[in-house]
Amino acid sequence: MGTKASPDLSIVWSPQPGPQTALITCPCFEVFFGGARGGGKTDGMLGEFASHAGLYGENAIGLMVRRTRTELVETIERSRQIYGPVGAKFNEQDKMWRFPNGARLRFAYLERDSDADAYQGHSYTRVYVEEAGTFPSERPILKLMATLRSGAGIPVGIRLTGNPGGPGQQWVKARYIDPCPGGWKVQKRQFVNPFDGSTVERDWVFIPSKVTDNTYLGADYIAGLQMVGSPQLVKAWLEGDWNVVEGAFFNWDQNKHVIPPFAIPDDWLRFRSMDWGSASPFSIGWWAVCGDDYSVGALDGHSGLRLPRGCLVRYREWYGASAPGQGLKLTNQEIAQGIISREQGEKIAYGVLDPACFAEMGGPSIAEHINRELIQAKHATFRPADNKRVAQAGALSGWQQMRARLHGDEAGSPMIVTFDTCLDSIRTIPVLQHDPDRPEDLDTEAEDHCADDWRYACMSRPYIPAKPEPEPKRFTGYVRKLGGTKPDDWAVM
Repeated sequence: MGTKASPDLSIVWSPQPGPQTALITCPCFEVFFGGARGGGKTDGMLGEFASHAGLYGENAIGLMVRRTRTELVETIERSRQIYGPVGAKFNEQDKMWRFPNGARLRFAYLERDSDADAYQGHSYTRVYVEEAGTFPSERPILKLMATLRSGAGIPVGIRLTGNPGGPGQQWVKARYIDPCPGGWKVQKRQFVNPFDGSTVERDWVFIPSKVTDNTYLGADYIAGLQMVGSPQLVKAWLEGDWNVVEGAFFNWDQNKHVIPPFAIPDDWLRFRSMDWGSASPFSIGWWAVCGDDYSVGALDGHSGLRLPRGCLVRYREWYGASAPGQGLKLTNQEIAQGIISREQGEKIAYGVLDPACFAEMGGPSIAEHINRELIQAKHATFRPADNKRVAQAGALSGWQQMRARLHGDEAGSPMIVTFDTCLDSIRTIPVLQHDPDRPEDLDTEAEDHCADDWRYACMSRPYIPAKPEPEPKRFTGYVRKLGGTKPDDWAVM
């Protein structure tokens, strides 16, 4: 990763052996190149396009994006060191490199997800997304994939880089890491053509990279990473551990908040909460309220846990999504029927639903459509949920209520837990991040539907943590007021 020389030839840049070389030569449509910091990811992206440009000349057209302008500046500066010596010319206004053989690479930043809409109608043979984890949602990246097309038979593809952490960790991990945590295995995604029913396959691969793969970085760089202070962040950056969550909005503990299923006692109150969605996912949770202290046995590797009286237990959920961030687009009647079918034989006391669903816009509201079906089936209807996200006038907000329950009682026992069968809550809630503009709120561009549903549940049953008892005064003797002679002039110290 740098300038090398020989008596006969000056090499401006060449890939390092290992993951970087694998990236340059990989024929897959979609490649995620990432893991630990310092793995040579930016150089890998720039080198990959240089190789693509050398093969296909004027038919090679690339787009490289980052989340912010500041990040983009650093990528452009590195590109000057690699592309300038080979005769490529940079247009500062268009942020575009043009190579001597006609190949072009444009740089852009997508500060908002909607910025990706400006590229619809463009045609590229390569799209590069630097630090994909800085994007809270995969939606803008999927839109950029739609720009990959070529009329000259040139192989097209998308290349992404990323480290653990950041607002987009959940979708990056779900899309690229979870299917093959060790990486290196080429996999396929299938798509059905809605016009003729034919199947199209797109291959993809996760190429893991570590700081030790980069021979140009030594002990000083590793020491610098260790100086960030946070053990979780150090582990994520040095080892590429995607199970580490740095800067999470909630203090989630898998061993404390996720429990094996058990038979809910018949006398425990049950209710449901819902965050509605159509084009976006909806989330519905079913809850039981502990009627008395309850001990969860040591099942399936769980060491056992005390659930205090009043603890909320999420025992079932229905997450309406066809893919992360994409809803099922069910009608309100279909959602209601899905609720009814899941509640057969249960006594549900009440339901809480986003109050926006009760708004009447020239006709029956969303809530009215759903409640009408529930009433006919003699099931509990929804009422408007308390939708306060952040604190107002001293009252506990929804997020504070949820945090207080996750923190637990004075003995450290949780006041809210979920069965390990509620997979979408477990997948999305632990990695939610703070809103960069409103630190007391979470980033709503992330997949927050389960968290909203949990918040409504918590606000329907407010929890007030017990204050610690003041320590009793200890007797250390008597003292008399200066000049005092009466009994009242003596005080206990």
